Amino acid sequence: MDHHALSQKGWALHYEQLSSGQFKGRIHQVQLPEVTLLREDTNIALRQRGRLDNSVYGFAMALKDSSDLFFNGQRVPENAIMCGKGDVVDMTTPDNFTLIAVVVERDLLNPLWERMYQKPLAHWLEKQLVLQTSGVKAKILRDLQITVLDQASALANRQHDPQALRQLRDEILMEWIEALPSQVDMHELPTLERRKKLVDKACELMLGHTDEPLSILEVCSHLGTSRRKLNYSFQDVLGTTPVKYLRALRLNGVRRGLRDAAKGVMVQDVAAHWGFWHLGQFAQDYKRLFGELPSSTLRHP
Repeated sequence: MDHHALSQKGWALHYEQLSSGQFKGRIHQVQLPEVTLLREDTNIALRQRGRLDNSVYGFAMALKDSSDLFFNGQRVPENAIMCGKGDVVDMTTPDNFTLIAVVVERDLLNPLWERMYQKPLAHWLEKQLVLQTSGVKAKILRDLQITVLDQASALANRQHDPQALRQLRDEILMEWIEALPSQVDMHELPTLERRKKLVDKACELMLGHTDEPLSILEVCSHLGTSRRKLNYSFQDVLGTTPVKYLRALRLNGVRRGLRDAAKGVMVQDVAAHWGFWHLGQFAQDYKRLFGELPSSTLRHP
């Protein structure tokens, strides 16, 4: 999973595994002039966090809709586009998920937007938003993205005429832009941002006490919030509970610790660092999530 995240060149992304199974993923990434086209296939639920770059904007969509997809603390409905500035990425994806996306340089998008709409680039693109499009436009966009990815790969591998690559780039980029709604309502965004900020603070607090994990009541006390508010904030932002998410984070931490362990380090040493003291239950939970015992991870980094 970590190798998969690092394979996306030029981007700083970090993945956490949230559902059971051995991770399998595939990246189809094509670089065009000032634009990156992407298709990502993953088999288990993940939280993907990190950044692309301050100088780019991203547009993304699920190839097949899911009710368990979240983007920057917002649940993603059917036929919706995830878009915004690439300085922050935070997405929770379901099992057996395919993402299609285009990442475009600001210097290309600005003049293109002005030519299409006779006005400056929309200010709401500085945020991370979930915007609804029609079912017809979504299908056209999905089909075209897959087609253009294949065509662009073939052209790029043959060192073809750069003009052909630019024409493909413009075709897919204009389709993404035209699928966006003409009006964007951001009145709920401050509420969504507050909930996400609460969840992020809770995660930071919980990860700051790995060897002696805080109870949810202790987390609530530190943050000055109620257990009910923390629970529904986690459900709204990540689609899970604080307890389940924290346990998954800690198990992911153990897995990375075992893979990076120096010679002579024992499983129980790494487990204790992440607050797992009952090794029998820990081993069961670890195998349930990752499909192998912790001792196997330690032997096969």
